[in-house]
Formats: sequence, C-alpha cells, structure tokens
Amino acid sequence: MDSNKRIRLMVDLSKMALTILVALALVILIVLGTSSDPMNAFFNFFIGPFTSLRRIGNIIEAASPLMFTSLAVIMIFGAGQFSMIAEGSFFIGTLGAMIIAISCPLPPGLHPMIALLFAGILGAAVASIPALLKVKWQVSEVVTSLMFNYIVQFFTVYMLNYYFRETSSSSVASRLFLETSTLPALIDGTRIHFGVILAILLCILAYLLLYRTTFGMKLRITGDNITFANYSGIKVTKIMILAQIIAGAFAGIGGASELLGMYDRFKWTASPGYGWTGIAVALLARNNPLMVPVAALFIGYLNVGANIMARNSDVSSDVVVIIQGIIILMIAAEALLNKWKQKMIVKAANQDTATGGDGANV
Repeated sequence: MDSNKRIRLMVDLSKMALTILVALALVILIVLGTSSDPMNAFFNFFIGPFTSLRRIGNIIEAASPLMFTSLAVIMIFGAGQFSMIAEGSFFIGTLGAMIIAISCPLPPGLHPMIALLFAGILGAAVASIPALLKVKWQVSEVVTSLMFNYIVQFFTVYMLNYYFRETSSSSVASRLFLETSTLPALIDGTRIHFGVILAILLCILAYLLLYRTTFGMKLRITGDNITFANYSGIKVTKIMILAQIIAGAFAGIGGASELLGMYDRFKWTASPGYGWTGIAVALLARNNPLMVPVAALFIGYLNVGANIMARNSDVSSDVVVIIQGIIILMIAAEALLNKWKQKMIVKAANQDTATGGDGANV
C-alpha cells in the first residue's frame, strides 16, 4: 500500500471513529432524556453485549449479513448508481438457498457451496433488472429497485407457501433443510458460522476488485465523473451493469449464508431489512470494503446492546433506528459540504484564470 492510499485509509478510519463517537454520545443523550434509571440503561447498552460469550456471538452474528449487503451497496454506489436492490437480492438469495437445501440432496461440503452459488446467481439476476432498465430506457434505478424489492419479497413468500411449506406446522415455515446443506458453526456456545469467514473473504475480494484491477479503476472513474469516463473511452453502460450484477451476487450469497448458518428451515414472511441497514454500514465504512467488518460490528453491537437495554430498562430498542438515521444524515451532510468545497475551488480557479493570475500568492 503506497503512502497516498495509507493516508486515505487513516483519514477514513479517523472519520469513522469520529462518527462512532458521535453516535455513542447521542445514545447517552437519548438515555439521559428518556430513562428514569439511566445508569441501569447505560450498563445494559454498553456493557451488556460483552457479559457472556453468547452475547458476543450475537454481535458477530448480527454483523455477518450486514457485511454482504454493505459490499453490494459499495459496488452500486461506487459506479455512480443508486439502486436499492441489495434488499431484494438478499431475499431472493434466501429463496435460492431454501430450494437447494430442501430439494437437492448433495454430499456434505458440496451442498452449501451449491446453495451459495445458486443464491448468488439469483441475486445477480434480480440486480441486473434495474440496471438494464436504466441503461436501455433511462428508467430511474431508485424507483425500479424499490418496486422490485416488493415483487421479490411476495414471490419468495408465495414459493414458500405453495411449494416448500411444512403443512403440519401451525406457523408459516418451510420443511426442514437437509443436514448436509447447513453451514458449520465455528465456536461452541454461539451461532457464529462459516458465513462470517466468507463475508470477510468477500470484503478482501471486493477491495482487490475495486483497487487492484482495471475493472475497479474504470468503475471508480465512472462513479466519480461519468462524463469524463465516456470521453476516456470507458464503456460506461457495461461498467454500470456489471457493478450491479456483482453487487446482487454479493447480497444473494449473503442471504444464503444467513439462512443456512442461522436456521434449519425458512421462517421469514417479510424481508429482515438487512439491505437497508447495509446502506448505513457502507456509508459508515466510507465505501471502503476493508472497513466494512468494523462498521458492521459496530452496528451489530448497537443492535444487541439496544435489545438488551430494552429488555432490562425503560428505554426502547428503537434508539438504534434513530442513531442509524443520524449517521446517514451526518455522512450525507459531509458529502454535500465536499461538493460545495469543490465548487468553490473551481470557481476560484476560474476567477484566477480570468484575471490572469498565476496563483503564486495563494
């Protein structure tokens, strides 16, 4: 890693640390303003997640799916697109994993690999639709991806109810997965599974793809300035489509990983919202795949701490939603300020050129 990249990484880490500190300070203010016993709430929120191995495991388990969806968001946003399809790709990935886990007897080891691969293909297929509509007919990817998320959700629930449901169960749930299909647990006493390792590996792969390949360079140029990318000969439409296909594959694999690592049957009747939370994780990680595990662990810590606090004090767990929203607003405000700063620099440079200045006195 050269000095410029090292400096950029240090700056991004510092910004993320500052954002985390501000978020924790907001938690303190909210608790002080709403709780009749703030010290009890503080203990349960800040210390509670570390009081047992199971709770520490819960943090890592909560972070695992967020790493996959945040990587998807990073790929999409990196190409200058604003598709919200990570949510739909994640959910269709769970459908693909369920189909393979129930209907396809395979040897141990190979079975979950095939399920993950099939889930990734379905996730990529779903993500390609808003991308193709944008490239072909200039249809807003924001609108189509939001609408398609609901289509995916209801289609998955339909498949569950009419083809894979356990008819003897009083609740909506699929038939049991074949034992050979589940991902192995890594630590006894927790539900930390192999999907966590896979997520970290994908973070490294995404970083190498973005910063060590020609494709990644073209993607970042397209995201930074699509006009310059066109003039430089980059096939912008191809980059946009490929970025969203890769993102969909990441999210789809994440859905399969979560399902096969945490459950023995499919039980969701609504999307768990990991795609939306993945946006907050990606923004907190400064769109840097190497920082995603840290950001995801922090959001996981917030969720676990808030749940413990809600069970043992008079403060609602909804505090996490407030904090996530504020994090997004903080980072969005910073982006707006950066754009304003850039415009001011360009304006000053144009004025200097018009007056014949050489910038020597700047």
